Amino acid sequence: MNIAMIGQKGYPAHYGGVERHVAEISERLVRDGYNVTIYNRAWYGGDMNGTDSSTGVRVKTVATIRTKHLDAIVHAWLSTFHAIYKKADVIHYHGVGPSLMSWIPRIFSHARVITTFHCIDRHHQKWNWFARFMLRMGEKSACFFAHETITVSRTLTTYCEREYRRETTYIPNGVSVRAENMSSNELLSPFGLTQGSYVLMVSRLVPHKGAHILIEAFQKLKQESLLNEYMNNLKLVIVGGSAFTDDYVRSLHTLAAPSNDIVFTDYQSGDTLESLFRGASFVVHPSMSEGLPITVLEAMSYGKPTLVSTIPEHLEVVKDVRMTFIENDITALYKRMKGLISMSNEEKQRIGDANKRYVGATYNWDDIVTDIISIYQQKQKVHKERTQPILA
Repeated sequence: MNIAMIGQKGYPAHYGGVERHVAEISERLVRDGYNVTIYNRAWYGGDMNGTDSSTGVRVKTVATIRTKHLDAIVHAWLSTFHAIYKKADVIHYHGVGPSLMSWIPRIFSHARVITTFHCIDRHHQKWNWFARFMLRMGEKSACFFAHETITVSRTLTTYCEREYRRETTYIPNGVSVRAENMSSNELLSPFGLTQGSYVLMVSRLVPHKGAHILIEAFQKLKQESLLNEYMNNLKLVIVGGSAFTDDYVRSLHTLAAPSNDIVFTDYQSGDTLESLFRGASFVVHPSMSEGLPITVLEAMSYGKPTLVSTIPEHLEVVKDVRMTFIENDITALYKRMKGLISMSNEEKQRIGDANKRYVGATYNWDDIVTDIISIYQQKQKVHKERTQPILA
C-alpha cells in the first residue's frame, strides 16, 4: 500500500506537533511494510528527495510560496496532484487547512482519503478574518470529503459531532517510552543552565500558546522571592521560535528584557531538546488553544511535573488539579508555580512518576499506528496492489 502524507511542514521533524506526529506514524508504517511518502517544504526539511537511509521513509520536496497565508495551502495543492499522479492508495491530510484540498482526490483518483483534525486552527490569534473563514471551510472539508476523519482529542471528537454532525474516529497523539537517563550538562551549558535550575516551556512562539503569560507570572514569582536562594538562581527557559509571528517574538524579548534569568533558545531538537526536558525542574504549557499537545505528553513521559492551563484538551491528559491553572490568568499561574516550587522533592517525584506511567500506558505510538492502519484498510477499493513506492 502506498501512503501519501500531506499537510506537515516536512521531514525529519525538527519541531512542531503535527510534524512529530507524522514522523512517528510514518516510520512505524514503513517498519510494518508500507510505502510512505512525506511531502516536504524545502525551507523546513531541506531540498530532499528520495528515501531516508535510517528510516526508509520517502520524502518528496514540493514547491510552495513561503508566506503566512499561502505556505500550507499551496504546498497541499501541489502535493495533492503529485500524489494523484503517482497513484497513491491512501492520501492522508494532516490539519484542517491542508484538508481544503481533500475534495480533489475524491474526484480525480481512487485513493482512500483520510484527514486528521489536529486542532481548531481558526481560534489561533495570528489569523485574520479571511484566514479564519478559510480554516472553517477546511474543517468542513475535513469532515465531509474524507472517507474517514480522525480526531486527536475527545474534545475535537465532540466538536465535529456538534458542529458538522460527523462521527469521527478518536486516535490521539502519542509518546515514546523514555529510558532513565540524566540530562547532559554539556548540552545545557551553552545556555547557562544546570540540572534542575530552570522552568521549561517548549512551543512555537505564537500568541495563543501563552508565552507572554508565563513570562509575566515568572517575573512576579521572582520579584516576591528575592530572599530565597533557590529562587534567585531559578531561570525560565523558552524553547521555540517564530511561526510567521516575528512581531510577537520581538514583544516577548522586550517583555523579558528587564530580567537576566529568562533564556530563549530558539527551536531545538534531538539530544539538545531531550536534555532540556530531562534537566527541567518542571514544565509549563500555558496554551489557550490546542488539539492534544505532544509537548505535554513528552514532558510527562520524562517524568516531569507539568503545569497546564484549564482548556479541555489539557484536562484530558492532566488529571491532578494541582497541576492546572485558569487559562490566560497570570496570578493563577504564579500561585501554581509557587506551590510547585515549595512542594517536597518526594511529592514532585511521585507526580512525575505517575505522569510517566500514565502517558506510557495510554498514548503509545505503536498502538496508535495499529489503529491508523485499520482506518487505511477499511472499505479499501479492490485493485491490484502496487509494489513500487509513490516516487520513482
